[in-house]
Amino acid sequence: MNQTTAMVLIFGLVVALAIAWMYFRHKRSKDLRTHFGPEYDRLIHERGSRGRAEAELGQREQRVKRLSIRPLPRDVSTRYAQKWNDQQARFVDEPKAAVIEADHLVEEVMKERGYPVGEFDQRAADVSVDHPRVVENYRAAHEIAIRDQRGQASTEDLRAAMIYYRDLFRELLDEPAPMEVPSR
Repeated sequence: MNQTTAMVLIFGLVVALAIAWMYFRHKRSKDLRTHFGPEYDRLIHERGSRGRAEAELGQREQRVKRLSIRPLPRDVSTRYAQKWNDQQARFVDEPKAAVIEADHLVEEVMKERGYPVGEFDQRAADVSVDHPRVVENYRAAHEIAIRDQRGQASTEDLRAAMIYYRDLFRELLDEPAPMEVPSR
């Protein structure tokens, strides 16, 4: 084999490796975008680059894999569903208290399922792995609850928060429902 043939083979191997790397990177991006949906786009915008966003999403997936996330037993799920119904009914007379309790119920169910319930941003990141379509609702509900603590949320805002919490709550109970986006 002469030197020219060896160079052509090496060049061909480098090109083949580059194409394979680009293919797998494109596939990984596509898989993350498909799985995370709007969360993928939000994180790219927030982090300023696709690479940083994808690295973070990958880290989230690895973190959640290490957790012991489990479904709720039917009786526990039924009990939580009843608690939720009680809070929805309470909303009519005590909207502020109902939203506070809705936030607590979501946290309680997360804990029961095996999610760590520390800081809100970490909870939202963890939930985004298994429930990417409703995590933005969770963030919106939490933001409204914070505004309410400062006296800056209207009853309509609180109604929206209840709907946002409900969407995540149903998914946590393994009862996915069609998304309803309240007007803000």
